Amino acid sequence: MRVTSPVTVGRSGELTVVDEALARLRASRGGTVFVLGEAGIGKSRLAREGADRAAALGVRVLRGRSSATGLTGPLRPLAEALASYSRVGGLPVDPELEPYRPALARVVPEWRRAEATYPETMVEFAEALLRLLAVLGREHGCLLVLEDLHEADHETLAVVDYLVGNLAALPVLLVATSRPESGAALDLVGEAGRGRTADVLTLRPLDVPGVRAVAAGCLGVEEDRVPAAVVDRLAGDGGGNPYLVEELLAAMVEAGAVRVAPDGLVAAGDLATGVPGSVVQSHAQRLGRLDPVVGHLLLTAACLGPRFSVATLRMALGVSEQHLFARLRAAARAGFVVPVGGGTDGYAFRHRLTAEALLAVPTPPEHAALARRAATALENADPLLAEDRCGLVAELWTAAGERGRASAAYAEAGRRAESGGAWASAVALFERAAELAPAPDRPPVVEHLAQALAGAGELERAFELAETLGMAGPGAPAAGRRADLHLRLAWDAVLAERGADARRQLTAARALMPRAGGPVDGMSGQGAALAVVEGHLALLPGSPGHGGPDPAVRTEEAERSARRAAEVAERASLPVVACQAWHLLALLGRERGFDHADACLERMLAVAERHSLPLWRVGALVRLGVNAFMRTGSSARLEAARRTARALGAIVLTQDTEGMLAMHAVLRGEYEEAREAVDRSLGATARLHNLSTHRYLLLTSATLAAHRGNRDAMDQELERFHRAGGADSFLTPVVLGLCRAFCALMEEDRPAATAELAAVAAWEAAQPQVFYLSGSHGLGPLLDVLSNRADREVLREHTGAPAAELAWNQQFLLLAEAVLLGRDGRAGEAAAVLATVRETYAALFPAAHHLGMRLVAEAALDDGWGDPVVWLRAAEEYFHTTGVTAVAGACRALLRRSGAGVRQRRAGRERIPAAVRELGVTPREYEVLALLASGRPSNPEIARRLSISPRTVEKHIAGLVRKTGRTDRSALRALAGLLIREP
Repeated sequence: MRVTSPVTVGRSGELTVVDEALARLRASRGGTVFVLGEAGIGKSRLAREGADRAAALGVRVLRGRSSATGLTGPLRPLAEALASYSRVGGLPVDPELEPYRPALARVVPEWRRAEATYPETMVEFAEALLRLLAVLGREHGCLLVLEDLHEADHETLAVVDYLVGNLAALPVLLVATSRPESGAALDLVGEAGRGRTADVLTLRPLDVPGVRAVAAGCLGVEEDRVPAAVVDRLAGDGGGNPYLVEELLAAMVEAGAVRVAPDGLVAAGDLATGVPGSVVQSHAQRLGRLDPVVGHLLLTAACLGPRFSVATLRMALGVSEQHLFARLRAAARAGFVVPVGGGTDGYAFRHRLTAEALLAVPTPPEHAALARRAATALENADPLLAEDRCGLVAELWTAAGERGRASAAYAEAGRRAESGGAWASAVALFERAAELAPAPDRPPVVEHLAQALAGAGELERAFELAETLGMAGPGAPAAGRRADLHLRLAWDAVLAERGADARRQLTAARALMPRAGGPVDGMSGQGAALAVVEGHLALLPGSPGHGGPDPAVRTEEAERSARRAAEVAERASLPVVACQAWHLLALLGRERGFDHADACLERMLAVAERHSLPLWRVGALVRLGVNAFMRTGSSARLEAARRTARALGAIVLTQDTEGMLAMHAVLRGEYEEAREAVDRSLGATARLHNLSTHRYLLLTSATLAAHRGNRDAMDQELERFHRAGGADSFLTPVVLGLCRAFCALMEEDRPAATAELAAVAAWEAAQPQVFYLSGSHGLGPLLDVLSNRADREVLREHTGAPAAELAWNQQFLLLAEAVLLGRDGRAGEAAAVLATVRETYAALFPAAHHLGMRLVAEAALDDGWGDPVVWLRAAEEYFHTTGVTAVAGACRALLRRSGAGVRQRRAGRERIPAAVRELGVTPREYEVLALLASGRPSNPEIARRLSISPRTVEKHIAGLVRKTGRTDRSALRALAGLLIREP
């Protein structure tokens, strides 16, 4: 007789859903199917049938299963799934996966490296896994099967949640099984079902015909050969559960109550006496028929969980390898266990319920003694409790009733999870340790729990626990340790831009620190950490002191304190605090000059390399690359930093660097490259909740539109930027200056640009500066010189500031210098300065350069110096080619004013929507129509932006009314709004 039925019974409807999902997968549309049901109901069988059908279609199949203990290490089912595939087909070598290999090394041993790696978050790992699955499914699709999610670790559930939300557009199908037990897995399934991001199948008990089909399959006979009495007994006692039906039938056969004749006839004896009253009794009887040493092996193995390793079982039993395998073979012949995983060390009980039923056989005292012997044997055989044995020993001590020893083991497992960045698992383990710990031992565990909660992003709970430590009685941590915890939480709050929470944690830390408020010269290691957090906190918009009369004083005080903190931290071997301090000094030190800022970053880099801090090392390289671009306009060093971040597997840092490179591409006029970079990273940053870079990419997209003179697109992107939390952020000067002011100039609206730059100056006067390309140090002074609001003395103040050495600012300051020289009648000197500008910046920042030359040409025409006609022709050609019609029109108007010939431009018809083009609307009329969509501009405003006369605007509007059949200007505006929204 077969132990299990060879066919899947009673699941035709569910298999139809799986088949439909596979059909969508073949069309590169992924998704998720969750299969819910009680133990033994057939979840695994349905998943296995789906996997077989997928494999038959050429789909790549990966399979993994969660551990019953939940303590076998984070991401165990995912590691098993990847191993199940790599053993057969090998993992792909694809350039797209290069940045993600270090993150995937968590679960792919072949990709691990000896050197220090970046401690990626679970979301970063989830994105890496998503990319790997997409590559695997590129040709025929990829199926990931994960079983028993109700027993999965927190990290696996976080990854599954991420996958569920992001598979729809990828050739990846996830099929996952779970019991309908209250907990995180069921919550995940319920949310996915309600959000319609997954199909949720709930398996019901088999009906009587289904029970008959299972029995026939196990007995190897036709269904009509199974006696009705046998079917009734199986249906009644098994409740339609396929596993229980199979177990009960096996017991009937073993007891002789059911026999199959050679001709296929099934004979039924005394079923009332032949079938045990329960599956537990059945297992007890089957166990009793085995050799006692085999029975002891099975009971010990059941203590280890439904799946166990041979090495661990051997340690727990203390027997030789030869005797162990002899007993395992006997247990396998009896139908209790089977080898699993395709390796040499894995075994599992035939079903989860088998292990549960075996553990119910001994009495509670016997079970406790069994667990105690196993835990003691494991600790003696492996004192370090390598691999996953620490969590396993914790569960064994719990089953043995040894709460103190169990707590210690859970705490150690929590520390290991914490060191590996598995924060959610660490939280669960420390919570269990705290629950079991004797009162005097509980506070240190709670301290670790608070740190783990902060690492997991649960700051509110971390803050609450930190407060309770002071009331923990005699076992409370010393004041110094509690102060360290508050300082750590204050730093986490600063990173989350939660200024009020950070200040509360700093207040609590000060109250616990000796010599709180003492002189800087007496700074301790804790004082250094406090000073660094205070310095970063002072830079947050909205912090107390912002808006005060003298932000320079605050900056100087913060810089002085941070420098002392860096020195103290290096002497006290606090490398992370030292890196934090040097990073702060690099930001504040820009006011002293970028050589000074770079020197701070080089110190940060040296500390990070000396103490093997890969995250801080890459951070230093990125900041050095940003400074190099601002000083020279070259992105080479930043691109090298991106390669380093990719090699390290620092996914978030790689995204940060790509965002900066995208903005640099905008400034260099490489618009297509910038657009591709934004589109490539925007979705991934949202999925990873990398909000700071996501906001920066949205701002880059808005700046891209602004530099092309497309106000509507800029406003749309800025709206997205504000919805993402960009309002009142560090980036406000960039929004006002590099984005909105530049767009106004591209529309030939100089008063609007001046107003935006005035807003930048007001914002920067109220708080320490972080960004230096916002216009205050370059574009603003040029406009002030052109409008006679600034003279040579004012310009000299700007050119003497550290920000003047930045290439983007320097080009505008040199143009302003040329205007003043020309205005003073020093034409030769002015022309020489202009020649330097053209030679240095024309290719580096083409849009900014030609815009500057257009502005200066007007002054040169008025003052009679230089060769403004040449400059205007070059600028007109550039802006006509890039589609910035307002500036191109202004250049043509200035050329006419100079008496030079003007090339007629009749291009642009391709930009007119077909329906309007067929009416005979000209390119210039369409430009007027497009401007009507931007609000309610007057004819003089339109004339100024297109560099034509108001009378000409009147003629174009009259022509539009006639050609479009609209009745008046309001109707034209409505039409314009519809046209501008069209793709």
